[in-house]
Amino acid sequence: MGERKGQNLYYPPDYDPKAGGLNKWQGTHALRERARKIHLGILIIRFEMPYNIWCDGCKNHIGMGVRYNAEKKKVGMYYSTPVYQFRMKCHLCDNHFEIKTDPQNLDYEIVSGARRQENRWDPTQNEQIVPETKEVQRKLFDDAMYKLEHGAKDTQAAEEAKPVLGRLFQRNDSVWRDDFEANSRLRAQFRSRKKELKLEEEKDNALLARSSLAVALLPESDNDRRMAQLMRLHSSKTIYEKDKERRNAILNRPVLPSTSSSKQLLVSKSNGTHQESKSLGIVKRSVTISGKADEFAEQIQQEKRAKVIEIGCETPSRATTTSKAVTETRPRLLLCNYGSGSSDSD
Repeated sequence: MGERKGQNLYYPPDYDPKAGGLNKWQGTHALRERARKIHLGILIIRFEMPYNIWCDGCKNHIGMGVRYNAEKKKVGMYYSTPVYQFRMKCHLCDNHFEIKTDPQNLDYEIVSGARRQENRWDPTQNEQIVPETKEVQRKLFDDAMYKLEHGAKDTQAAEEAKPVLGRLFQRNDSVWRDDFEANSRLRAQFRSRKKELKLEEEKDNALLARSSLAVALLPESDNDRRMAQLMRLHSSKTIYEKDKERRNAILNRPVLPSTSSSKQLLVSKSNGTHQESKSLGIVKRSVTISGKADEFAEQIQQEKRAKVIEIGCETPSRATTTSKAVTETRPRLLLCNYGSGSSDSD
């Protein structure tokens, strides 16, 4: 970009070479807008994120390799190496975060506005090849005994790694000799797994539609199926509770049907509630001795006659009129003799 602009420079007729360059004569900078804060020692550059971070403003993840327009300034020195600091704005919110270089550890350090996503580990635990540090290199150069011990350790590590490397080479030769066949098997496995996932998704969607839910369902497991069966077969009451309820029902049940009213009374007494006589069906009658004694006696006689008629017997007042009517009103008893000797005795 700079070369293309430098090849087509226009010098106006009033340009004076004694004033210096063209940019100086026009009072501008060669970097244009990138140098708008150059008087403060700040230069606008295109900065690329060195690792994954979390923004403290919006709490969103920003991946490694995302580029920003950052303000670059020098903040110090590490021996003869300058330390630069970069300030940029998050593209998802109004938060600003600052990152500076760390020449001592060959890394970048977050100053403010963000935090690093920790994906670091010790390479020696993964049996990776780790480059020698400056201290180890200095010892190897100065100390002959340390160099000999270091070489012996390297030889021993190589001998221990030979069996593992041999197995890896054998597996690679047996599995990946035919690349096309191996890729075909992998694609077949992926297709079958994709069909299974699709069927599971359809079942989950159908279940959610029936239940009118909008939640994410986790895949089933054997433990979940076992727990569901136990919950379905499990009774709400134990056998001891059922026996106790059955025993109480038998004890509280009346022996005779006529004792239902007395049972109700006992239950009301046991419950501690007071019931009035009207609720129990008891009606008090006020009868005077002088005026309604005869009427009350006549009513009792009528009730007795009605009972006798219902049973099928004649009343005492009509017993002297006709004996034929009495015999007709009386119930008849039929006796039948069943013999076991012959059929004629019937």
